[in-house]
Order: sequence, then structure tokens, then C-alpha cells
Amino acid sequence: MNLPLPQDPDLSQERPVSHSSPFHTPGRVLALDVGGRRVGVAMSDSQSMLASPLTTLNAKPRERLLTNIVALVHEHGVDTIVVGLPLTMEGTVGPQARLVQSFAAELEHALGQQVHLFDERFTSVVAEQMMRDLGVKPARRKERIDEVAASIILQDYLDHTRSNTRE
Repeated sequence: MNLPLPQDPDLSQERPVSHSSPFHTPGRVLALDVGGRRVGVAMSDSQSMLASPLTTLNAKPRERLLTNIVALVHEHGVDTIVVGLPLTMEGTVGPQARLVQSFAAELEHALGQQVHLFDERFTSVVAEQMMRDLGVKPARRKERIDEVAASIILQDYLDHTRSNTRE
């Protein structure tokens, strides 16, 4: 199921990419919305145009999570990995963002390839509202919120990198 993404200009402004080249070549991209209990996973199409929710993984134990992500990357032939970075409202790195940076470093080591961090402010709120607007029942929203948030992070990343290659 491909969900439409809201285009709120206030939320889509200044979506910085950290540790990333502004020139992204087409290929499968995997995005993660990392939380304390669950990690949402989304995948792009092979042309890096459209993001879709893929699955939700348990965040613990950490070793199993890393193993599952590595398996997904290999199974789907992923070229690029993006992890949502939960910056504060002021755009600074807070405690949660530091935890995500640490996780991204672990994932980079496990994969042997670069992991890109991308600003994810508001994605969980947008995902919740989108599913509510689509009439998704509360129990189903709870099951899918993380992977839908990951798909929003991914679509923002794809749009951002595509616009940077045109400049």
C-alpha cells in the first residue's frame, strides 16, 4: 500500500542530510525510524523515486536487530541506508539523537558501508495523522506507525537528494 505524503511547507523546509553526498544515484534505499522498542523500516523502488513501508522490527536485542537489518539490505539489494535523526525542535542534537547516532555507527560497522543520517523531525506525528485521516483503526496504527514514519523519512530523503542533483 502506497500512502500519499503530506506536503506541509513548514515541515519540509531545511531537511539537512548529514554524512551524505548530495548526489544520490538511483538504486534501492532502505530507511529506518529508530525507537527504543521498535524500528520502522521502509524501502524505495529501484529507481529511488517512491518510498513504501516495509516492516517493523523489535529494537532489542540489539544484535538481533543489526542482524535483521543486514539481512534485509542483502535480501533486497539495498545500495543506500538512511537513518532518521531525531533533532530537537531547535535543530540541535539532543539525547535521543545521540542514541540514534550511536546506533547508526554500529550499523555502519555491521554493514561495512556508510549510513546516512537525515532529519526526521515531525515524521511520527505526520504518520499518525496520515493513518488517522485514512481511517486506519487505532490498533493497526500502533502496529504500523514506525514503518510509515520510516517511509516518510525515506520519501523526504529521496525528494531532497533528487532536488540537490538538479541544482
